[in-house]
Amino acid sequence: MDFVTILLVGGIALAVGYFLRGTIGKKSLDAATQQADKVVAEAKTRVREIELAAKEEANKITTEAKKDEKSRRDQISKLEQHLVKREEDLDSKSKALESKGESLSVKEKEMAALEEKIGAEIEKQKEKLSAVAKLSREEARQQLLEAVEKEHKAELVQLIHKIEMEAKESADEKAREIIVTVMDRIASEQTTEHIVYSVQIKSEDMKGRIIGKEGRNIQAFEKITGADIVIDDSPDTVVVSCFDPVRRYVAKRVLETLVSDGRIHPTRIEQLHQKISDEVAVEIKKEAELALAELGITGVHPDLIKILGRLKFRTSYGQNILRHTVEATHIGMMLAKELGANVETVKFGCLLHDVGKALDQETGGSHVEAGMQIAKKYGFSEAVIHAIAAHHGEPEPETAEDFIVRVADAISGARPGARRDTLENYIKRLRDLEAIAGSFPGVGKAFAVQAGREVRIMVMPTEVDDLGAIKLSKEIATKIEKEMTYPGTIKVNVIRETRAESVAK
Repeated sequence: MDFVTILLVGGIALAVGYFLRGTIGKKSLDAATQQADKVVAEAKTRVREIELAAKEEANKITTEAKKDEKSRRDQISKLEQHLVKREEDLDSKSKALESKGESLSVKEKEMAALEEKIGAEIEKQKEKLSAVAKLSREEARQQLLEAVEKEHKAELVQLIHKIEMEAKESADEKAREIIVTVMDRIASEQTTEHIVYSVQIKSEDMKGRIIGKEGRNIQAFEKITGADIVIDDSPDTVVVSCFDPVRRYVAKRVLETLVSDGRIHPTRIEQLHQKISDEVAVEIKKEAELALAELGITGVHPDLIKILGRLKFRTSYGQNILRHTVEATHIGMMLAKELGANVETVKFGCLLHDVGKALDQETGGSHVEAGMQIAKKYGFSEAVIHAIAAHHGEPEPETAEDFIVRVADAISGARPGARRDTLENYIKRLRDLEAIAGSFPGVGKAFAVQAGREVRIMVMPTEVDDLGAIKLSKEIATKIEKEMTYPGTIKVNVIRETRAESVAK
């Protein structure tokens, strides 16, 4: 193929190629343009949809905001109205108070002026009276009182008697109601315990075995137990004596065991004493724990429990002190509840009022002082300590709790069957009552009656008038309180009688 032909074929090929390329490019461009127009149209549609949704959401939010704003404005408006009303009410009340204050101020000034006027008038009248009578104010006053007393003595006596009777009836009724309620709720046993000092033996030969060779056994017994053995002519009886009730109880049990098994020698005595002492210590703790459980008291120091348990072996006129303590605590707690007093103070005041009796033989001093020391040692309050100190009247009770502890102790000790008294003490108390009553001028005779619960005094009617009889009864009662110790109360009854006799013929 020649060169021209090649060029011609190449040109034709290039022309065909260019034509084909233009045709294909134009179609692609058209397709791309259509696609772009479609995308733009879709985008514009999406934008319009988004704009519409945004507008709807904005309108919705705007509507809700307007509603919320209106609600808040309504609330604020109501609050403003309420505050305005409150302010008006306060202004009204303030004006009323100011008005009342001004009125009271005016009345106070009027009262002060009136009092001053009355005082001046009284002084003026007193000066006139003194000038007329030529007496000093004190002399005139004394004469006036004497004249009034002389003129109205009978009325005064009746009035005093009426007031006393009304007060006594009211007080007695209320006190009787409270005490009967408390006593009805407390279940107590009568005194049946007796302190047993004697130990029964099998035969008279046993006395010799107790004494031992050259007194060896009895000396060892007394040295180990701290108690004395009294062996006399009483048949089949040996007496154990000791001032300490716990030691006496331990010694009694040791001797009973020795007599029972018949083996009596110093080593045996020492072994039994140790064993029984341990048993009694457990018994003491158990008795105290039972008493505290009965009272519903917990958290008591273990050493104080042991001290309380020792009261099981102490008595007062035959009344067991531990049972008396439990009974007085029950009574005191019920009285405190009835009267609205502090139950906790009364409870521990009653519980510890006689606790000193467990240690007063060892520490010296009265059981009240010992009880106060124990209460201080174990951290009880000053109110409890004062109630313990005041339960026998020294010092005098000051608070309601002090009086309740004292009354609970007296009720437990004075109730029928609580205590036994010796004939000598009973007769002495009656004689003391009659002697105190007879020591006052104007007294004719005095009789102690009703087992010493009442003293009746016959006065000379020419020496003691009705007003004097009332005064005399109070003076005698005061002296009895100061000079005598007695359970319960004593009624002082002064009797004044004038008789006139004549015979008709």
